[in-house]
Amino acid sequence: MGTKHPNIVLMGVDSLLATHMSCYGYHRLTTPHIDRFTQDGALFERTYSPHIPTTSAYASMLTGMDTFSTQVVALRHQGPLREEVKTLAEMLKEAGYNTSCIGFSGPSSRGFDTYLNYAGWGGDESGRSPKAQNLNNVAVPELNRLVAESRVGETSGPENSKPFFLFLRHMDPHSPYLPPAPYERMFYHGDECAPSNKSMEPVMSFKPFCDYFASWMPVGITDKDYVIAQYDGAIAYMDACIQTLFNALETHGITDETIVVINGDHGETLYDHECWFDHHGLYDVTLHVPLIIRYPGRVPAGKRFSGYNQHKDLVPTLLELAEVETNIAFDGESLMSMVNGEVASFESEFYITECTWMRKHGWRTPEWKLIVALEPDFHFKPPVELYNLIQDPDENNNLVEAHPDIVNVLETRMKNWILQRERETGLTNPIMTQGDWHGHKGVGPFKSSEQAYNTLHIGNPGEAAKLQAKSRDE
Repeated sequence: MGTKHPNIVLMGVDSLLATHMSCYGYHRLTTPHIDRFTQDGALFERTYSPHIPTTSAYASMLTGMDTFSTQVVALRHQGPLREEVKTLAEMLKEAGYNTSCIGFSGPSSRGFDTYLNYAGWGGDESGRSPKAQNLNNVAVPELNRLVAESRVGETSGPENSKPFFLFLRHMDPHSPYLPPAPYERMFYHGDECAPSNKSMEPVMSFKPFCDYFASWMPVGITDKDYVIAQYDGAIAYMDACIQTLFNALETHGITDETIVVINGDHGETLYDHECWFDHHGLYDVTLHVPLIIRYPGRVPAGKRFSGYNQHKDLVPTLLELAEVETNIAFDGESLMSMVNGEVASFESEFYITECTWMRKHGWRTPEWKLIVALEPDFHFKPPVELYNLIQDPDENNNLVEAHPDIVNVLETRMKNWILQRERETGLTNPIMTQGDWHGHKGVGPFKSSEQAYNTLHIGNPGEAAKLQAKSRDE
């Protein structure tokens, strides 16, 4: 192949809980194909999405920048990405890549040659939702086209052949969790409507989400474990569909000259923290994401890395692996220094934000998590939360009263970091300037939890789909 840059296939999997993947130690075999893929690549055990949710997460994943640089912090981000910030698609296009994006829009989707969509929401006639297969139906022909175009110039010399960058945004296991058979019953063998089970009562009485849940959960659902099994089934279904894409690369004979990445945008809160089957809150179930990179010859096979890293580190990593030069000063850094054993970890304490259904920020260290509300939230949670991540990894025991000293130390570190980043970028912290972040024009910050509870609402899957940044600023 001469001196051609490698192809890059980046799979962004929406709402994927790392701890529900078998390669990350989950007790159910949810990801057998990705597990096998991992044997040929590197798995990163502590990759974090510090800026929740989707819109801000992908902005970091696709630019190598943090939220201060991108200025993207809210799900319902208004307007385009800052012109001063380059996207990975724009960088690779300059390096001669053919670029395609499937199933993704929003501020950081700027700069691809081709945009394709697929049905990533709603059910089929059976009421199930084959989102991952819908993606494959679009992705496989597009992959074939990109491979054919990359080979056009090969006969006349490698300088004429175009490598490709294919970005796929998977919508399994994002809610609604409706995997088709056999995945629906794969992990559940009980009666989801048993009258003696009361575990779904608090979920179905949570007014902001209950109409949305009723639109896709079984009528009369009483057992939370059925819903969790649907989520796990959606992961297993997505995993099986991803194998089709691995096979397609193999059929084309380009597996070894293609960098393949699986990354999550954020995790999911299932039955924890009363954030019911969604991805908001700054708990680790939402912040911790999977990252697996396969590129034979450059990335060691079957290795696991326990160092801390974040979304902003992905772009510098891909550019180093692809040997693409830019003069950009990224906020992140290439993970190859960790892979090559030069450093054990990147920064182990970092700033976290959430601007989905609640507006909060915080500071995470290996031992402590501080969460500070910027306005009252619809879960009626306390304004400040403090968790000891070593003694209480599930973050159930708020230690604010017991440790005001630690709250002070963490708050000081957080504020100093914000001031430092504002100085470095010459920009304000975007979470402080998000008027109407919740999508209700003219309402401004919520004054009380009651107001938030009564204002916020997902009605049905159509409404949920609209929330996922649909408009792309040309």
